[in-house]
Amino acid sequence: QVQLVESGGGLVQPGGSLRLSCQASKSINGIYAMAWYRQQPGKQRELVASIISSGSTNYADSVKGRFTISRNHAFNTVSLVMNNLKSEDTAIYYCKAIRPGPVEYWGQGTQVTVSS
Repeated sequence: QVQLVESGGGLVQPGGSLRLSCQASKSINGIYAMAWYRQQPGKQRELVASIISSGSTNYADSVKGRFTISRNHAFNTVSLVMNNLKSEDTAIYYCKAIRPGPVEYWGQGTQVTVSS
């Protein structure tokens, strides 16, 4: 059973915008942190943005001011609004959720391609 599902990826031109969403299944209880990671071609996976249950957020320097992470009240959905996209934002984007244990859950990833 897939427990985290990402959506919203696709092809966008430089300067454009895209919104990614991640939905957690009801089988994951007590999530206290969710995050977006990405893996650019030929590079290691890196943290893009994170949010905890209080609503506090953190961003990688490369996306600060351009990307916004948010969550719903139940903390079973997290979104990433990406503005002013650049070619270097091209990557597979992965959603992660953490619950007490701690136990981590990962989505299968969604491709974002920024190209003219």
